[in-house]
Formats: sequence, C-alpha cells, structure tokens
Amino acid sequence: MEMNWLEDFLTLAATRNFSRAASLRNVTQPAFSRRIQNLEYWVGATLIDRSLFPVALTPAGEAFQKTAQDTLSGLRIGREEALGFSPKIDEVVSISASHTLALTFFVDWHRHLQKQLGPIKARVVADHVSGCIEALISGNCDLMLAYNSPILPSLSDIGNYPSLHLGSDELVPVCAVDGNGTPLFSFEQEAPQPYLCYSINSYLGRLTAHIIQIEKISSKLEFSYECSMSDVLKRGALAGSGIAWVPKRAVREELELGKLVIIGDSSKTAPLNICLYRHTELHQLVAITIWELYDIRD
Repeated sequence: MEMNWLEDFLTLAATRNFSRAASLRNVTQPAFSRRIQNLEYWVGATLIDRSLFPVALTPAGEAFQKTAQDTLSGLRIGREEALGFSPKIDEVVSISASHTLALTFFVDWHRHLQKQLGPIKARVVADHVSGCIEALISGNCDLMLAYNSPILPSLSDIGNYPSLHLGSDELVPVCAVDGNGTPLFSFEQEAPQPYLCYSINSYLGRLTAHIIQIEKISSKLEFSYECSMSDVLKRGALAGSGIAWVPKRAVREELELGKLVIIGDSSKTAPLNICLYRHTELHQLVAITIWELYDIRD
C-alpha cells in the first residue's frame, strides 16, 4: 500500500468526481482510477460506489475515510516529532499556502494575528494550489491560504471545506518599460508578443487561460516560457522578456516604482480573493482560534 493511494482516496472522497480528483492529484484519469482500484484490492472491499453520479463512498469507504485521514495525519506528526520540529503539536498550526501568498501575504497576516491573539507559532509550507489542496484534503495541514476567483472557483464548491475571505487582489497583465517609460509590449501590436505563462494545470494558469480565451487574444501572444511560480514570471517581466499575468500584490512595489506597468484594459484582468480554508472537522487548537477570529467577524 502506498501513501499516494490514501491521498488519492481522500481527494476523491472530497470531490466525488474521478476527473476532478485526478486533475487535483496531477495524474491522468486512467492512472488515478488504477490507483483507487489498487487501494480497494489492498483493503479488500469496494470503497467507491461508481454506479452513482456523482460517485459516493460505500459503507466500507465511509468507514475507511477516517482511517486514511488519521493515518496520514499520524505519519506527518510522527515525522515532525522525529525531526524535533513539533514537540507539542497543538502549539503549532500547520498552514499550506500558495507560493505567491507565502511570499506576499503571510508575513503581514501573521503579524496581524499576533497583535490580535498573542504569539502564534506557525509552520508554513509553500506549494502550488493543487498541492495545497492535497495537503488540506489529506490532513497534512490545518489551514490553507489560497487564491480563489469568482470566475474560477477552486474548493469553494466543496461543502467539506468552508472558507473565509481575508483580502482581495487582482490578476493583471504586466510588462517592463523602456527608458522613456513606454511599455515594451502591447496587445495592440500586430506581431505576437512574447508571453510568460503559468503551467496550464496551475490555478493561476487556468485563470489566465480563461481571460485569454474570453478576450480572444491568443493570436496576439507567443509562448516564451512557462513556470507555475508568479515570482519567476515577475522576474521575467522585469527583465523585459515578455508579458506576464501576476497578482497585483506581487508586483505592487515594481508598479509604484514604474519598473512594470499594467497593460490592456480591465477586461484583461480578473478579481482574486485571498481565502483561508479548513476541513469541517478541525481539531488543532491554534487553527481553531485563528478561524474563530475571522468567523466571528463574518
């Protein structure tokens, strides 16, 4: 039995959809289905009722769900205690965060939490949004910080994962300027402009692709390179390598200094919400305290 099988099963239990679960786990649907079947062979019982749509857990699956969650959580805690990182697990809140929010939001937010609640011990793991979702579903984190847009919901439509709104941002197309402050690139140019893009399976990649499709500007862009991290795309834009869509918060200083400019009109942007997620069954004491601080305000 592999840990991946347990994480696959918990993802499927949350989404109730093989295709969506496979996408979150970043594997093909046939490979994902085989891994679920392997787990069922190992358990010796059918865990998923495939005759229903959406699929549902069988009684055996419902019984095994908590075992899978407890197993992954116990392994995480045991690993951290063995490494000396977590002698008292209830004192440290584990937070998965998208790379951009870990860089641009967490520090200020943590400082705000300490002003409101006193000392907060936190362990932050930066990952892609899909990786953060996996950590939340599998119980490898207590809370998750991630972007969510009304244009492209992520976990907001899954009832087991309530969310709270912490702040707002905006996904904007930017590029560098020449010595006169004129943008190096423009959507009005006849020649295709170099495009620095996210990997298509990343959340911001899908959101950017949605903007490009709706605005019908794919012919105006020419692929240069891709990366799932906003900071890499920002640095490429600063170097004059092309156009990149990045969260405005991530380039706030560069925009103020005039090193980068937003190009195009507002139709080529997308609203972003900064959200805090948790599982409905939240037991970690610090995480509960943080959640209640914002839950009361909402």
